[in-house]
Amino acid sequence: MTIIYLVRHAESPHLFGQERTRGLTEAGWTATKAVTKCLEEEQIDAVVSSAYTRAVQTVEGIAVKKGLTVQTYEGLIERPIKGLDYKLPEQELFDAIERSFADPDYCLPGGETMREAQDRSIPIMRELLSNYKDGTIVLGTHGTIMTVILHYFDSNYAFDFWKSTTKPDIYKLTFKEEQLVDVSRVWEASEQTKFVR
Repeated sequence: MTIIYLVRHAESPHLFGQERTRGLTEAGWTATKAVTKCLEEEQIDAVVSSAYTRAVQTVEGIAVKKGLTVQTYEGLIERPIKGLDYKLPEQELFDAIERSFADPDYCLPGGETMREAQDRSIPIMRELLSNYKDGTIVLGTHGTIMTVILHYFDSNYAFDFWKSTTKPDIYKLTFKEEQLVDVSRVWEASEQTKFVR
């Protein structure tokens, strides 16, 4: 069995035009300590991440703890449901995300469809499963691309799941070869300093 811990990034301020480089808030940095504590007893073989700063910052503590470097992948960056050069009311954005799980070829102008996001992210997941067979990987990620990845392996993970996630959040994925056999949440969302096993 191969274990992948999907770690959704901690709190980050929304700064228009800084999708790639915006980092964590003070509360986000505090939460990363709990993320590290949650995972520190695991035998971790690799720490990988989206290339976006906030995702890297969320998992770099556990990488340092384990004497590893964070391997970044451009193919794991957040999925933009719309172009990044214009603003949109939050409800319209949510409606578009919900629609995209029903229609994998839908996105707003300048955005990326779910199918396109899977086409870039799933080969990386397969590569990780092959390279670290029977190992344990920590993967720094984002809410939407995390859900898109999970949806590929199990279509029950869709808009309602996405809405239920927190910043940060941690899900333990267990794979047999490339088959997802179990998903469990190891982050206690109600109290951001605790975790469950």
